[in-house]
Amino acid sequence: MVHPRAGPARGLGGGGAGAPPPPIGARAAAGCDVILVETVGVGQSEVEIASQADTSVVLLAPGMGDGIQAAKAGILEIGDVYVVNKADRDGADATARELNHMLGLGESRGPGDWRPPIVKTVAARGEGIDEVVEALEKHHAWMEEHGVLAERRLARASQEVETIAVTALRQRIGDLHGDRRLSALAERIVAGELDPYRAADSLVEGLTES
Repeated sequence: MVHPRAGPARGLGGGGAGAPPPPIGARAAAGCDVILVETVGVGQSEVEIASQADTSVVLLAPGMGDGIQAAKAGILEIGDVYVVNKADRDGADATARELNHMLGLGESRGPGDWRPPIVKTVAARGEGIDEVVEALEKHHAWMEEHGVLAERRLARASQEVETIAVTALRQRIGDLHGDRRLSALAERIVAGELDPYRAADSLVEGLTES
């Protein structure tokens, strides 16, 4: 089952559309065995989206400066499969070679570790699609064999719980503006009776107990 749905970035970084995990979970619960999450484009540090997927595919194209971008953006650290699309254009082979060279320079892998493959495609003609699917299946099988899949999913679930909890706590703190408890702590800080860190600890403790 495939259910495509676009999502705006809403001005947020990370490559995702605000909060992808709930939509991903909803599609999984609906019976979608494979869920594709398309990023809104990533920059130098906007690679958080990789933590929300089992396999991260980095898509590059020749003649667009993507090689330089990949070298500086941290993308080499998060990609499990690399795809050079528009492989019928000039520069595609050079892009693939440059990418392979950069992956080799950054390698610190041992025997049995996953080495991201580089697949060339021409999406407009459907060329290379089977090779991409094969690479994804091989990565999935490798993760299952080495226990990486379970580790990633546990880490993702933990991160989601933490994010929800922090968001809820931030909202409750935001509701305190004008509240006497916050004003009282501020007065004690100004008076030199309390430092901001102890005041924050006291405030969080009070919120979690209430």
